[in-house]
Amino acid sequence: MSLRQMEYFVAVVEESSFTRAAERLHVTQPALSHQIKALERAVGGELLERLPRGVLLTPMGRAFLPHAERSVRSAAQARRAARAAAGAQGGELHIATVHSVAVGVLPDVFAHWRRAHPGVCLVLHEYSSADALADQVERGVADLALGPVPERWSGPLVPVGEEEIVLVVPFDDPLAGRSSVALHELADRAWVRCAMEPVVDGRPFLDGICGAAGFEPRTAVRTEHTSTAIRMAAAGVGVSTAPGHTVRGALGEDCAVLSVDPPWLRALAVFSRVPLTGAAAAFTELLATLPVTGIRPPHPTAASPERAYADCGAPPAVVPWGNARR
Repeated sequence: MSLRQMEYFVAVVEESSFTRAAERLHVTQPALSHQIKALERAVGGELLERLPRGVLLTPMGRAFLPHAERSVRSAAQARRAARAAAGAQGGELHIATVHSVAVGVLPDVFAHWRRAHPGVCLVLHEYSSADALADQVERGVADLALGPVPERWSGPLVPVGEEEIVLVVPFDDPLAGRSSVALHELADRAWVRCAMEPVVDGRPFLDGICGAAGFEPRTAVRTEHTSTAIRMAAAGVGVSTAPGHTVRGALGEDCAVLSVDPPWLRALAVFSRVPLTGAAAAFTELLATLPVTGIRPPHPTAASPERAYADCGAPPAVVPWGNARR
């Protein structure tokens, strides 16, 4: 069994076709088929079911695929790390993050990076949830991740700071002139809910924390994306929650932003499967020295979402905001 055979197998699965995979890999189809058959002999059974119009994974293939993907991606990451070991002068740097951080934080950071390291191409991988982000980084899709701190992580992890989860209302809302609001003041409000809202102890976060504050949130609209929820809130459909940097830096020109009293904060970190060297280390150092919009050092009196949850009388729980379990 060779790395090349696993690369060929992953390509066939991703393309759902031997023909398209051969074109992508710049090999002949007979050569590709020969390598796949050799791989199947090595593992002791068929990995792919050949159909007239494509291929399907067999049960053995489904079990083998995640390990093959990890091996292929780890090899690519190893090549990038080796090329970058002497410094951040060339090549590619693959960065993974959640969508809200990509929109609200990374544009300014990438602009600074490009001015300092014009020879390094940045490749961004975006995910809708913190769980998906951690899972894909563990599979080796990127050299590093910037996002919510994983619940468990065995590799390098560098704290970056905290992002604030804020409330969004229209400019003509009676609360718009204030800087903060206590949660119980919103008991009679309608809410715009996003599918990226986390689930805590089997309940959506907002249901749990509002219930602990003595009321049940009345849902007006459910959306798939944070940006949609922000726009709906700005139009007056209902109150929405979102990371503050997403609203203030990218999408909030036509809405008012309120902090919750005490504020809801979520810790962010850079994390990776392997030691941070070369371009990855330089990018991490840039985050440490750059005044990043929307990320601030830990606040001694602010409450994280789990602290806020506990302060309302509910059991403490880790709340990776934006990590929907669906």
